[in-house]
Amino acid sequence: MLLPACSTNQSSESADGSSCDTSKGSLVIGLIAPLSGGVSAYGLGIRNSADLAIRQANQKCVVPGYRLVLQPEDDQSTPQVAAQAATELASDPNIAAVIGTYNSSTAQSVAPILQQQNIVEVSPGNTDPVLSMGPDAATAPKRQFPIYFRVATTDLLQGPYGAQYLIQKAGKKRIAVIDDGKTYGVGIANSFAQEAQQLGADVVARERVGENDTDFSSVIAKIRPMNPDAVYYGGEYPVAGPLSKQLADAGLPVTVMGGDGIADKQYVALGGRQGDLATGIGAPVESLPDAKTFTDDYAAAGYSESYSPYGALSYDSANVIVDALKKVVSTGDFSSSRRQDMIDAVQQTNVDGVSGHVSFDQFGDTTNKILTVYTVKGDAFVPVETGTFDPQASH
Repeated sequence: MLLPACSTNQSSESADGSSCDTSKGSLVIGLIAPLSGGVSAYGLGIRNSADLAIRQANQKCVVPGYRLVLQPEDDQSTPQVAAQAATELASDPNIAAVIGTYNSSTAQSVAPILQQQNIVEVSPGNTDPVLSMGPDAATAPKRQFPIYFRVATTDLLQGPYGAQYLIQKAGKKRIAVIDDGKTYGVGIANSFAQEAQQLGADVVARERVGENDTDFSSVIAKIRPMNPDAVYYGGEYPVAGPLSKQLADAGLPVTVMGGDGIADKQYVALGGRQGDLATGIGAPVESLPDAKTFTDDYAAAGYSESYSPYGALSYDSANVIVDALKKVVSTGDFSSSRRQDMIDAVQQTNVDGVSGHVSFDQFGDTTNKILTVYTVKGDAFVPVETGTFDPQASH
């Protein structure tokens, strides 16, 4: 009996078994993430966690008069495919907001399209500072897209935070830096290398591999004579895991470190070694007081994939949007003409989420600057240290 009711948007089942008023129809929340391909473990966790938040919002009748519908789109980590997904979503007058993207490179093609239609976007995973603060992010920041927000802190902090740990705590002095040529990989590798040099380390090599490469013998042959005691990789786990294994197989068993793009169990499954390091966004989910409910609810929902390192951030991104919608419809029906109200409501977010405190600065960046260093132990990354980047430690 519920199916006809839902399909005609008259009512839907709430948490206590009563009906929510959905007489005003459905509002669509789009999601753009890599649901297939090499980093789909991240994308599927992002999708499922957003789905959980939206299911719960519907059960609790959070947005009166409306049923929320999640519309996930697979961007395959490809800017062109992401642009097509954004164009499709932006053409729907019932789109209220978009969650995504994961990759910074896809965000660069998505944000301008959503900007044209004034559709708010909240990313759980982008870390390239250019997206929020422009090409001169470090020296002359200027907001690029008023519609764009993110709950992940940027590589202006993540790369240097990793450098401080690797040099000051792990004692590495000669570091080869390799990236995959993509927006995220190049950006985080550059910010890492700059900080490493400020800390007195030698960046003995600066090399590049392709994101689809599987044989790293040529780049290993280039860096071997430089005698590095660590390798920093700017990129994602499909390359980083095999690179770590091939380094050791070639007689160079040095520590490999990367950013949040490698901080997944798949890194270990693909060849990542014990003691390798990665930085991650925020504090470990398991350590946060409000996260246990999320992890328990996620398990109870029966998703076949892990919530991944971005699950809590995606859940918070979805709830930021849900809370903004609740505020907007409290003063009248939603329509595409009220998208600016959505942007304003998201900008004013000030809540405690499952990933920590969620609020945004004048660039749309999260005010939560907490990061964590992880190390490979057994078949997964485990947290070693949580904190924030300290610029004073560089001098």
